[in-house]
Amino acid sequence: MELQLLRLLSRFGYPGMFLLLTIESIFPPIPSEVVLTFGGFMTEHTSLTLTGMVIAATAGSTAGAMLLYLAGRLIPLERLERILSKRWIQKIGFKAEDLKKTLNWFDKHENTAVLIGRCVPVIRSLISIPAGMTRMPLAGFLIRTVIGSSVWNLLLLSLGKKAGSSWYQITAVFERYSIVIVTILLLALLLYVAYKQKGDAAR
Repeated sequence: MELQLLRLLSRFGYPGMFLLLTIESIFPPIPSEVVLTFGGFMTEHTSLTLTGMVIAATAGSTAGAMLLYLAGRLIPLERLERILSKRWIQKIGFKAEDLKKTLNWFDKHENTAVLIGRCVPVIRSLISIPAGMTRMPLAGFLIRTVIGSSVWNLLLLSLGKKAGSSWYQITAVFERYSIVIVTILLLALLLYVAYKQKGDAAR
């Protein structure tokens, strides 16, 4: 799949970068690290510029984030609560009130969560959904999404540009970084479930 993505980027340049980063913001398995570092490499060997790539990538990231934000606004909270109230969900430790607590926390820290979340693998795609669910002001969401995405995109594009033909080595580092993030999230989830089950057993 990565080879096909790189071919698309090579053929279409800025529009290709916009499209790939839009999709990446919605569908996390698409490796933005690969796309961006290769895009940086291309600025050294084609007429494409680093500034143009940053603009195209950030526009794509923002477009994808906006779609997930709108999806979050359309998700009925009552429906999610009904899903979480199902017995099989409760058996693994989740409760309907946990959703409200999570959204309340996000509502209090939404600005920081969106800004930093846009620079964290996996989280950078998903952070837009709770932003929509909590009705985060659109202007604030867009500003922080653009800033956070710009930092992430500029970093990887610059690294790819500097690395030249060795650009692919950078992706290995970020892949390990992504694995660490996902591992931490999974451990946090397991600890949360264990804590909830222990609390329920003590009642």
